[in-house]
Amino acid sequence: MKKNSITAQSPKRAVARKEGPITIGMDLGDKISRYCVLGGDGEVVSEGSVGTTRKAMAQKFGGMGRCRIAMEVGTHSPWLSRWLSSLGFEVIVANARQVQLISASSRKNDRMDARMLGRLARVDPQLLRPIRHRSEQAQADLMTIRIRAALVEARTGLVNAARGFSKAMGERLPSCDTDAMGVEKLAGLPPAMRERLQPLLEQIEALTEQIKKLEGAIEQIARMQYPETELLRQVSGVGTLIALTFVLTVEDRERFRKSRDVGCYVGLRPKQSESGQSQRQLQITKEGDRYLRTLLVQGAHLILNRRGPDTDLKRWGLKLAERGGKNARKRAIVAVARKLAVLLHRLWVCGEVYEPLRNSRAAASAKQAA
Repeated sequence: MKKNSITAQSPKRAVARKEGPITIGMDLGDKISRYCVLGGDGEVVSEGSVGTTRKAMAQKFGGMGRCRIAMEVGTHSPWLSRWLSSLGFEVIVANARQVQLISASSRKNDRMDARMLGRLARVDPQLLRPIRHRSEQAQADLMTIRIRAALVEARTGLVNAARGFSKAMGERLPSCDTDAMGVEKLAGLPPAMRERLQPLLEQIEALTEQIKKLEGAIEQIARMQYPETELLRQVSGVGTLIALTFVLTVEDRERFRKSRDVGCYVGLRPKQSESGQSQRQLQITKEGDRYLRTLLVQGAHLILNRRGPDTDLKRWGLKLAERGGKNARKRAIVAVARKLAVLLHRLWVCGEVYEPLRNSRAAASAKQAA
């Protein structure tokens, strides 16, 4: 039988085993994960594989001395990091894609990744660009939002398919909002086409019903468990969905030293590449939570909409859009989304009443006084 562990036999490593493991690097896989145990002097004490299940992890690490464990962020890292932390381990979840020694290595494999994670965690955990997973409760509540998003995406695909099929036959489904699409929209089509498209439209109606149920659940979660979302909803363009997603994704309002740091956290900060006097204009980093970033951009669209209320944020965004260039409005939308994230965090921290034209009124008063 093939062994799943390789244990060092040298005298040095025997001493390290007696002293107990100091650092463990773990490369998580969907079914099997690789680990590397380092001693106090950096020597490899043991390395091997373990099943990515609670039972297998408990058998391997449950009776082990408590130490530092570094793992890559991934599908299994949220539950495993919480479980290992509850046992007393110091857990570091690494954003390995930002660590060139791992992501760009010429000898990249699970075994070498586990070794590198362990060595970097042993020297300086900050080299791993560690991230913090949200709590189990926040993860469960956020799952409701993500399920709704998945159903909305599936419904959009089915609606587009139905319209495409009808156009290919020289017909058209009537224009309507996605949530209004249903079997009754087939009334103007030939009987043969109605019969063929009916199953598709029935599925769209069923998805719409499920989406409405989830929206009701999201409203209840926000109202009963996260009353702070009311502070965020003061801003025009921000509804329950954006407010609750923001609160659940950030989770701890004290995690940022300044509210301006939230723009970087959601990936709305421009990339930097400076050398001497050269300062290139680059795109945003797109780091952090993609879904929250998408919602913030949607909120920015609503703020800059000509039908939206007059606010300081809208005036600032429209000035950016007027600077010219074919991408001026796109850059303005991203900039407004970044400012929106900062504003939401500020309202959450301070609990202030939002004044849409506070800065404009203050500037006008100062001008009159002068």
